[in-house]
Amino acid sequence: MTAVALEPSESHDATRWVTLAVTIMSAFIVVLDNTVLNVSIPTILRDLHTTLPSLQWVVTGYALTFATFLIIGGRLGDIYGHRRVFIVGAGLFGVGSLLASVATSVPQLVLGEAIIEGIGASLMLPATLAILSVTFQGRERATAFAAWGATAGVAAACGPLVGGFLTTDYSWRWSFRINVIIAPLAMVGAILFMKKAGAPPERRPRIDVIGAAMVAVGMFLFVFALSEGGLYGWWKPIEPFTIAGHTIWPTSMPVAITPIALVVGLVILYAFWVFERAKERRNDDPLFEIAHFRYRTYRWGLITSTIVAMGQLGLSFVLPVFLQQSRHLSAEQNGLWQLPTGIFIIIGAQAGARLARRIGTTQLVRIGLFAYTVGIVLILKVTNLGITWYALLPGLAFYGVGIGFAGAQLTNVVLSEIPKESSGVASGTNTTMRQVGAALGVAVIGSVLAAQTVHQATTRIRASAMTAATKVQAIAGVHAMSTAYQPSANTPSHDVSTLVHITEISVASSTRYALVFAIVVVGIGSFLSFLIPTVPTFGGRAEAEVLEPVEPMDIDPAALAPSHP
Repeated sequence: MTAVALEPSESHDATRWVTLAVTIMSAFIVVLDNTVLNVSIPTILRDLHTTLPSLQWVVTGYALTFATFLIIGGRLGDIYGHRRVFIVGAGLFGVGSLLASVATSVPQLVLGEAIIEGIGASLMLPATLAILSVTFQGRERATAFAAWGATAGVAAACGPLVGGFLTTDYSWRWSFRINVIIAPLAMVGAILFMKKAGAPPERRPRIDVIGAAMVAVGMFLFVFALSEGGLYGWWKPIEPFTIAGHTIWPTSMPVAITPIALVVGLVILYAFWVFERAKERRNDDPLFEIAHFRYRTYRWGLITSTIVAMGQLGLSFVLPVFLQQSRHLSAEQNGLWQLPTGIFIIIGAQAGARLARRIGTTQLVRIGLFAYTVGIVLILKVTNLGITWYALLPGLAFYGVGIGFAGAQLTNVVLSEIPKESSGVASGTNTTMRQVGAALGVAVIGSVLAAQTVHQATTRIRASAMTAATKVQAIAGVHAMSTAYQPSANTPSHDVSTLVHITEISVASSTRYALVFAIVVVGIGSFLSFLIPTVPTFGGRAEAEVLEPVEPMDIDPAALAPSHP
């Protein structure tokens, strides 16, 4: 992608740093919304007098909407201008947050958080790439995008900490009120300081309405199936599928709703692929240009990014479950234990921006993925009931530095050969693939964690000296609640401690299985990175196109359920 040359007077314009501050604020609130509410679920359940399945639509709906409209949001920026689309997205994000902050019912929360905020986020994120690419140049641009990427990583790591602090000391509603304050500031900053992305095209491309509808429906069904399989069942229904209190898919159905959604979603996405190829051959303004996959940097970079996103859930999903269920940390303590991850992401991003000048972007990605893998291995070695914060620190350090090295630079590689006029839709596709990888990681790693916990806890309960009636009751509870199992109130007092210890040991052991899977997946991603061509750091087209993908969606651990009865 050709860098935009700035006039000498523009290169010294101090307002460019205000633009960076605006994009950093925007990245922070968008990514934070993926994780900040998870620790607030028990409080919201009590305040709104609702149920977990109903509230689940609030927690996962934002991520589903976000993933659904990313490609469309990027394309709208390519057509109408990224600055304009960013402002519209920030406005929607603020309105949705305001509605959610005063919600008195779950439908209001779903409308504000899951729908309006999700659409706003899908417009904001792809637009930031083009905005920064015309604002900065050379080494300054690499530094600016490294700061952007570090902020996205820190926001994902700090979500549980911020949510726990606000819920404990103030109110869960402040998780939304933060956005109500920041979103208008981002809009004002964009209007006053952001540059417009060049002259308008001679002929504005038409909007591919049919393609947009197909990719939206297909992505929603696909991501829904991957992220909700543990809740509703991968084949046999284990929970009824309800909307606004109405049961749409009862457990009496022969198969669960998730495989149906998965198959239909894949069929629609395949039809979208065929439809877009036909429009591309006719030069009929396709929503998504399939021809971009001829670039090896784009093709292999996307595949690597998706696979790595799967493995990243080994830490961002499994570790919090382990620390809260086996180590019995509070949500706020959990966030504090993982806070060093965000600090090391910042260190890695800034050091990586400088190191890339010496060794090249592609090589830095490979080093980052190696550090990433080493970090998970170190965490695996110390995963036990007696784990301490300082024992966990080396693993978090390698993991955070690995994200800082590889995350932003990997997206730099992905977009290095994409034409400027397609940068928005390409960046939206990149972030979408990260979300798909995250959802797949939740599905697979979550299933491994749940199934292993059920198997190991059941085996230990059967081998214990408890009465037969207590064993039957406990095994039924483990099958129903998996990692969240707690002995029932009528369990004999002398058996409660035994069952709690069995659950702790089983969750710790199952966490190790899940981390091994994450290591294998990230290792595969590291291998695939060697198929990516070397990308020049400065002087070439890839010198500055860096965008840290959004961190994987974080699913509430209470929603995990075993895939078998």
